[in-house]
Amino acid sequence: MEYIPAKTIVSKVKYGSSWFGVDYNMNIYRGCSHGCIYCDSRSLCYQNVDFDQVKAKENALQKMREELRRKVKSGVIGTGAMSDPYNPFEKKELLTRHALALMDAFDFGVAIATKSALVTRDIDILEDIKAHSPVLVKITVTTADEELCKKIEPHVSSVSKRFRAINALAERGIICGVLMMPILPYINDNENNIRRIVQEAKAAGADFVYPAMGMTLREGNREYFYKKLEESFPGIKEKYIKRFGLRYNCTSSQAKRLWESFKEECEKQGMIHDMKSIINRYKRGYGEQLSLFHNVDGGDSFIL
Repeated sequence: MEYIPAKTIVSKVKYGSSWFGVDYNMNIYRGCSHGCIYCDSRSLCYQNVDFDQVKAKENALQKMREELRRKVKSGVIGTGAMSDPYNPFEKKELLTRHALALMDAFDFGVAIATKSALVTRDIDILEDIKAHSPVLVKITVTTADEELCKKIEPHVSSVSKRFRAINALAERGIICGVLMMPILPYINDNENNIRRIVQEAKAAGADFVYPAMGMTLREGNREYFYKKLEESFPGIKEKYIKRFGLRYNCTSSQAKRLWESFKEECEKQGMIHDMKSIINRYKRGYGEQLSLFHNVDGGDSFIL
């Protein structure tokens, strides 16, 4: 494991608490080895050199302890926005597990985003945190097709393992659900895929599904994405260039129809799918005031 310097571990969010109700962000690792072909974190603006090599931040736990001790106000710490906290090294390094223990000790809540079934290892600490603060686990599922998953997310936990992880969390009372994003134009943007994900999420015991009917592309991740399209999806790169050019938000041409099918299936399955309801669901009973919400429904969000 390579270690890199870091000024801070836990930082106040710049966008308020509209994104899943988080108040702080934590990235204890840098880089990711999942190999997802669409990852926005490859963008050059993040200056993440050697992105596919996972690195840990030096003295991360000691710094985190001091930062939490100095916080005047507790809140929910989000993790997984830039680097999956449950990368393969975490099984041995235990940095995420120890970070959760610190959140528990200082009465902070947590909102985790991951594509790894390893999150179930830490159910015991999540239960401890839940006793005093909100806990939310978001597991990304972009396709219900295992073979397609291997092409677009080659090193993540299998789709079936991720749904089993949701089931394990739900059985222990942890509020959890699916991040159904990104939905890639010409690849997984079809009604059957959308409905299957919602159905399987429901069967697993998920509380919600939150979607984005498109993806983002900018310098850095655009070039990598196009290279992978040429390898696995011949002819689709040209469709992207023709339709989107250098556009940042690449929305499926079928977004409106898919969104309607998605909402219909969610209503049929009794699954919540809007941001305000999700935040209300996992913060219920903790006496926290929710922020006002502006432009946060699933059709407009592209954060990966």
